Amino acid sequence: MTATRHLWRFSLGALAAVLLTQPVLAQDKTFTLEAPDALVDSGLLKFLLPRFSLKTQTRITLAEPGTPADARFGDSGIVAFAGLDTVWKFDAGDDPDAQRFADWLRSDVGRNTVDSYQVDGVAPFTSEIKVEKVVVQITYDGDALRGEEVSLSHCGRCHVVSDKNRMNSIGSTPSFAVLRTLRDWEDRFQAFYVLKPHPAFTQIENVTEPFDPTRPSPIAAVEMTLDDLENIMAFVQGIAPADLGRPVQSMQD
Repeated sequence: MTATRHLWRFSLGALAAVLLTQPVLAQDKTFTLEAPDALVDSGLLKFLLPRFSLKTQTRITLAEPGTPADARFGDSGIVAFAGLDTVWKFDAGDDPDAQRFADWLRSDVGRNTVDSYQVDGVAPFTSEIKVEKVVVQITYDGDALRGEEVSLSHCGRCHVVSDKNRMNSIGSTPSFAVLRTLRDWEDRFQAFYVLKPHPAFTQIENVTEPFDPTRPSPIAAVEMTLDDLENIMAFVQGIAPADLGRPVQSMQD
């Protein structure tokens, strides 16, 4: 055990003596905490925990290395703070007092306490955690050429699919290029058969229910397979979104 842990335990003992002067109910507020030596040696916990304990009358005991603990700092749980080239997480487990500490860590008071800790005039920890968003580009492995053929055959009745059917569509329906400007274009194409008016005349093999015999398709049915749909997705992902002057947020079905 490091000298820091010995000193820290002495401080906790002094804090416990103060807590013992409180009503008996306050003694029930306690949990054991596991923390890596690097975090203990940094001095942050000696600065942080007494402030929480005095505010909430909760006694926190630092667990011996390798012994069970109610809560722990490590690589799982909520993101608590950053420092020592590490993003520290806090796992409160099922202990309600530890959960209260977790809530305090992410409160304004807890965050300000972390940010105010300094060593030689420098704040080694921060409550501001920058999370980098990773954008995953989804690609479709279907046959784009086959997808264009299927699109022209089935979708080209109403939509402008490409220059090949620009003069043969229904003017009130959006073109594929316009649909590609929508943020949810992938969802719309993948599930087009459930969006009006498509369910009335579209059948996807092994997916959609057969038409009700009493309500037949009003037009020649569109029949395709999931492989056809994958090919369409491969084709559509290569279409350049139409230049409408500004991004399109949504469109009515």
